[in-house]
Amino acid sequence: MKIGLPNYVELPAADIAAAKTFYADVFGWGLVDYGPSYACTTTGTVDVGLQGDPDEASKAPLPVLPVTDIDAALAAVIKAGGQIVRPIFAFPGGRRFQFLDPNGNELAIMQADD
Repeated sequence: MKIGLPNYVELPAADIAAAKTFYADVFGWGLVDYGPSYACTTTGTVDVGLQGDPDEASKAPLPVLPVTDIDAALAAVIKAGGQIVRPIFAFPGGRRFQFLDPNGNELAIMQADD
């Protein structure tokens, strides 16, 4: 199993419209909407997502790391003492889970659909 460096960062965005306008105006980012409370860049490099749903948003920026085997990654995180805060779930383009490292930092691991 290979876990890559972050290829995605998700930001909490209580006001999704304001966040989209800000990042478009400041950085020229084109954001794709995935429902009323989520938008993201789709460059294929390191992309940024804006999570406007307070029930789904992390408290801080959320680095997302790609894997080729999400089940093996989940097992490795649990074995190493990581605390799972969101079990594996599907989203447009793949599946992911979120966990806390030993210092309380929240990260996500995702596997893209084939």
